[in-house]
Amino acid sequence: MSAERAFSSQSGTGGPAADFSVGVDLLEIERLERALARRPRLAERLFTDAERRYAASRARPAQHLAARFCAKEAVAKALALEAWSFRDVEVLGGGGPPQIRLHGTAARRASDLGVEVRVSLTHTRRDAGAVAIASAG
Repeated sequence: MSAERAFSSQSGTGGPAADFSVGVDLLEIERLERALARRPRLAERLFTDAERRYAASRARPAQHLAARFCAKEAVAKALALEAWSFRDVEVLGGGGPPQIRLHGTAARRASDLGVEVRVSLTHTRRDAGAVAIASAG
């Protein structure tokens, strides 16, 4: 379903039109660790300098990169992005709840839809996940 439709569709109970769209993503951390070990430049393609610096300051960097990867995917789903760069979605964090900074295609899409995007990240030793909510104003 497109984000435009999600923002204007009626709920299944005949209730008011939806004012938001949700994206969710989940990833096994080891899968990302293996991919990064096989392709060292992959991190540069997927993550901004700030995201990589933040993760590098942690005991298990891939755990934090995996959560950020999930956030990027979740944001893309919430905005119904079709062609975009992973670096268009930047996860800022470290002191308090994570914040999203959108660039390029993602920023234009959010502006066109008139929405703001918020995320929640989580991880265990094995898995990382994220939920993104795009909501009006």
